[in-house]
Amino acid sequence: MKDATYRIVVMGVSGSGKSCVGALLARRLGVAFIDGDDYHSPTSVAKMASGIPLDDEDRREWLETLAQLIDDHRRRDETLVLACSALKERYRELLRQGDPELVFLFLQGERAQLRERLASREEHFFRGDAMLDSQLRDLEAPAVHEAVTCGIAEAPEVIVDTFLEALPHCRG
Repeated sequence: MKDATYRIVVMGVSGSGKSCVGALLARRLGVAFIDGDDYHSPTSVAKMASGIPLDDEDRREWLETLAQLIDDHRRRDETLVLACSALKERYRELLRQGDPELVFLFLQGERAQLRERLASREEHFFRGDAMLDSQLRDLEAPAVHEAVTCGIAEAPEVIVDTFLEALPHCRG
């Protein structure tokens, strides 16, 4: 694995721990970490802060920007870890325009645990049950062959260990 490079997306609904797990994974690999939330437009951030879920059109430009970041790392043959909800299959396909061999780590959780995590957040633009319910409705869980899936009840370190064990096998 030392010679291989990967573009990795840590995905899941808000509250699943994408940023925490993604940052830990990037540190373990000694590579760049990008939090996709940092690339939302001010309009989208304001919309979410008002409790209004984003729609496909709101997400399109954001996903295209993230796909370009993925492509930049692919062209430089650099490993990248990116946190991004990637809720729908078509969103993941758009991200794959940046790298057809993109690897996904899907953080899967139950609504009650996600809700509890979101309630404890301070200073984050994503708020409210309606927003979480919207993401859970939109979520098209990746197929077994599309992602490594880990439950969020596990500690972040365990999730990263599990993913790193699977990573060399993610390209068939």
